[in-house]
Amino acid sequence: MISIALVGDRSPTVRAHTRIPTIIDALREEEGLDLDVYWVPTPVAEDPEALRGFAGVWLVPGSPYASEAGGVAAARTARVEGIPFLGTCGGFQHALLEFARDVCGFAGAGHAEYGRTAPGDELIVPLSCSLAGHEAAVELAPGSLVERLLGTARTVERYHCSYGLAPAHLALLRAHGMRFTGHDDSGEVRVAELPGHPFFLATLFQPELSGTAPHPLIRGFARAAADRQAAGVAPAAPAPVLGVAPTAPAPS
Repeated sequence: MISIALVGDRSPTVRAHTRIPTIIDALREEEGLDLDVYWVPTPVAEDPEALRGFAGVWLVPGSPYASEAGGVAAARTARVEGIPFLGTCGGFQHALLEFARDVCGFAGAGHAEYGRTAPGDELIVPLSCSLAGHEAAVELAPGSLVERLLGTARTVERYHCSYGLAPAHLALLRAHGMRFTGHDDSGEVRVAELPGHPFFLATLFQPELSGTAPHPLIRGFARAAADRQAAGVAPAAPAPVLGVAPTAPAPS
């Protein structure tokens, strides 16, 4: 079985969370993938051992997380261990936090939504115009992972967020290897990926909200996890972790 961790604080009020079980079922049926999917709350994800047994890590929407440290740790474990990673909305934001702190040496990099950051150190800041409940176009970089998966140079995606990357820190992340491969019509970053990693993709938009079929980016992530499992890099099953629950219909 292909073990995937959904890292986030599951809630029936988060639309993306309620969509994920349906997406997983569709991937099982349409792609023939034997997916074994577990929800991992962010406080549990603070322990790197909680995720090392998985073939894929999906850091899902729903920030502010119960544990900012857990969201950051999930991105770190996936990046360092070469585990296929998909970060969507809050997952995008926390993946950039991790990279800034651990790779770029920007130890004070913070997220404005948590309100604990020194002036000038906010990496994730309020968007000039909230995208909650909006659709918007995204221009994709030629030859990027996201362009290959979508098969187009321009896409229209759904959002439910109010925070994004501060432009002032863009050059720092880029200089250390983060590639920004999707931008809106005003040039603001919407997609990030890590060249050289088996699969590391983060989007500010939420592919979970796209139509009834699994979004191509989610399909690509699931296939990357399947490839890792098939290569024998991931164990046959993750080690039991306190607080981890298998995916099922969202609680009411």
